Amino acid sequence: MLKINIISIFPEYLKPLELSLLGKAQEKGLIEINIHDLRKHTDDVHHSVDDTPYGGGAGMVMSPQPWGLAIDEVSESSEHFDLIVLTPAGKKFDQKMAKNFASKNNLIFACGRYEGIDARVSQYYASKSNFTVHEVSIGDYVLGGGEVATMVIVEATARLIPGVLGNPDSLKEESHTLTNKDGSLVEYPSYTKPANWRGLDVPAILLSGNHGEIEKWRIKEAERRTQALTEE
Repeated sequence: MLKINIISIFPEYLKPLELSLLGKAQEKGLIEINIHDLRKHTDDVHHSVDDTPYGGGAGMVMSPQPWGLAIDEVSESSEHFDLIVLTPAGKKFDQKMAKNFASKNNLIFACGRYEGIDARVSQYYASKSNFTVHEVSIGDYVLGGGEVATMVIVEATARLIPGVLGNPDSLKEESHTLTNKDGSLVEYPSYTKPANWRGLDVPAILLSGNHGEIEKWRIKEAERRTQALTEE
């Protein structure tokens, strides 16, 4: 079972993880998601988790001490942990990374905010033999915090775990799973009933019953879509 611990100053932000596929996966015991409030690891009356940056500059930086205490609390066992620090400066998340995370046993997500988490947090845990640290971004833009990014990564990762999807064959022909000699492809377009909607027809090949030709059409359409994206 994949165990996921998420640390945030806004635990309620992560409520959607209880819904839909992820909620059912937790009920089945396929994954375990625990959400922790970083502010519980502060010792001042205001529950402060940030301070001004050394060297000057705008904004505030999240202090290392609350993070250290919070991460230590969820990693008390001798097991191996993968610490995922959400940051716009991190490596771009993709399907390959989701597959890697899905193969792990213990994921800890650190949802940074403000100008980010003191860099020594990543440095410290990277030095520990039972930790692997991943600094991860979900795209070339800046969010208000790591909570949304965490939900994206958790969903993309959890759906790859056997039993989470009702039909495991759904994974075989979706975007970034389809491939050709040039690499991964985005998914071909999909259609359902009715065959004609507002004057637009479903491609005739999909109504033919010729599964060999349908497969060729789908690969061709996936290649066309992928090529169009590279040209934008």
